[in-house]
Amino acid sequence: MTGARRKARAIALQALYEIDSAGHEAEAVVSRLLAEGGLSEENNVFVRELVSQVIQNKEKIDLNIQRFATAWPIAQMPVVDRNILRLAIFEILVDNKVSVKIAINEAVELAKRFGSDSSPKFVNGVLGSVSALADR
Repeated sequence: MTGARRKARAIALQALYEIDSAGHEAEAVVSRLLAEGGLSEENNVFVRELVSQVIQNKEKIDLNIQRFATAWPIAQMPVVDRNILRLAIFEILVDNKVSVKIAINEAVELAKRFGSDSSPKFVNGVLGSVSALADR
């Protein structure tokens, strides 16, 4: 299950990245990526929920990014790092379906795979601060 969920989070990240950087319509992006993704129906639903909920809660999520990544204005942050943080902060502060530890670990793994050499440390540091807000 972990491998499938990690793949689902990677697809959600790719969708968020494309929506953020290219301004493409969310539903079209998600549908295309899921058609190529080979996930179970359950994980397709998970991806759709992650992407739509991150978009719906973006303002609240971005306020937390600004609060804990003060050295990086959100607009200047690498697009991939910004969207990894959005995904993880949604899972930590809004969704509450996985433990904080799992959410942070998954985000760091995405940062290793898709980000720069400094992304994992940056993502881990910001999320470590954000995790203090989680009451679990």
